[in-house]
Amino acid sequence: MPSEFEKMLSGQHYNPFDAELMALRKNARQLTEQLNQISMSEIPKRTRLIKSLFGSTGKHIYIESNFRCDYGVNIHVGENFYANFDCVILDVAEVRIGDNCLMAPQVGIYTPGHPLDRKERVSGLEFGLPVTIGDDCWIGGHAVINPGVTLGDNVVVASGAVVTKSFGDNVVIGGNPARVMKQIS
Repeated sequence: MPSEFEKMLSGQHYNPFDAELMALRKNARQLTEQLNQISMSEIPKRTRLIKSLFGSTGKHIYIESNFRCDYGVNIHVGENFYANFDCVILDVAEVRIGDNCLMAPQVGIYTPGHPLDRKERVSGLEFGLPVTIGDDCWIGGHAVINPGVTLGDNVVVASGAVVTKSFGDNVVIGGNPARVMKQIS
């Protein structure tokens, strides 16, 4: 029988109050609290902490404070990753971000979902859908990336966009819900 963690990662309904999941979230909260208190001048210390929090990273990464996540271990970022102030990544499913990606202030990447059926929703069960962002992407301030979204390479997400579906390579997207604003090369 799969653990609640395994169910969570596979997109099945899972119990977020499972002891293992609660311990993982507690660890992530403690590490992000430490990160958010480390001086911006202590880059090597900040980088080591991020690398211990995330599932995998490139060599050169930087995240401004304040940063929040659910588990951290489900976040995988490539080389030259940068997240500006107040980034939130809710990683109940995997979040994979490619190389050379930039995030403006207050970007939210969300993988959790709740059942539409109210009886199921009230039970406390949740599910998650992964988010994948390709290489060379720029996510504008206050943009929201919703569960299950995949963005191709060289995608620019306009500030304030609410991304509810996937998009291919070389586009600027914006609006609520996000749509292609223009092609880029």
